[in-house]
Amino acid sequence: MKTKRHIVHLPVYQPGKPVEDVKRELGLAEVIKLASNENPYGSSPAAKQAIIAEIDNSSIYPDGASVELTAAMAQHLGVQPNQLIWGNGADEIILMLARAYLEPGDETVMADQTFSQYRHNAEVENAVLVEVPLVNGRQDLPAMLAAVTDKTKLVWVCSPNNPTGTIVTENELVGFMDALPSHVLCVLDEAYCHFVDDVEYPDGVKLLERYPNLILLRTFSKIYGLAALRIGYGIAHPDVIHSINLVREPFNTARVSQAAAKAALADQAFVEGCRAHNLEQRDYLQGEFTRLGLPFFPTQANFVLVDVGIPSREAFDRLLRRGFITRANWSKYPTYLRVSIGKAEDNRKFVTALEEVLKEAAVQR
Repeated sequence: MKTKRHIVHLPVYQPGKPVEDVKRELGLAEVIKLASNENPYGSSPAAKQAIIAEIDNSSIYPDGASVELTAAMAQHLGVQPNQLIWGNGADEIILMLARAYLEPGDETVMADQTFSQYRHNAEVENAVLVEVPLVNGRQDLPAMLAAVTDKTKLVWVCSPNNPTGTIVTENELVGFMDALPSHVLCVLDEAYCHFVDDVEYPDGVKLLERYPNLILLRTFSKIYGLAALRIGYGIAHPDVIHSINLVREPFNTARVSQAAAKAALADQAFVEGCRAHNLEQRDYLQGEFTRLGLPFFPTQANFVLVDVGIPSREAFDRLLRRGFITRANWSKYPTYLRVSIGKAEDNRKFVTALEEVLKEAAVQR
């Protein structure tokens, strides 16, 4: 059997190491995971009740059109139901966008250090990748615009960007969209938008009225705490949504996921509480990194990319032995770790462990 020749080199996505695996492998009683940008405060109690209530319906197919959830989200955002599409996580919508728009030889533009699934799905479709270097951890929209040609179909803009946590401002985005050719679809990935407190961050939903070639991606995996249920959504002009629906698999989101997301959406007090906790702990971690003399990219997300001054894999392994799971191996940032922002106690423990690691590494050098 032979696979497609152009995919044999693709890496398999490597998620953060599971806590139980680390406990078992290293014989640790406590392991703190700061790797996958999950919500350390869990999910809304209302969402948990909705999950329980759906258990008895496990034998029944979900609503393929997610009608109730769509109506709730449309009202919440002030858009029309036909401007929404749902996916098995926002990841699936990325896959569907690539499938719907990219043919072999088409070009797609993205930053050279951003969410890996843009690149992966474009390569699956045998598209031509055009990667534009970040500048000080930020996406260079003028350079990305200059990279657009008649062959470009999709441009990917991640804001806040994963892994750097930086944003594009409203002025930057408006200038970019004003100049972007109408035949190019801009995918604005706002998975971490709910954590942002920068007043220059654009209101993507309002911009949809001006730009029919813009789609927003959002998710319930982050601030809503429903990562295990895999549900994300896209917001765009109805024509764009129709095109994506042409390649959407039937029943692609589960009953329990739809019910939990609808309940979570109604509990905005929980969301605001999580946001406030994240901002407080973001400032704590960044303050500690400053105290330790460690450069980092000021973040608008629920993670920080920090330069620990030693090879990131070495830092990862040393922290792992102390019971902390982080993320390493960023190709353009070989001494950086991405650290998810946890609860106050976990963050304090992490800082203590990091200080130990840096001292240990310094002695051994």
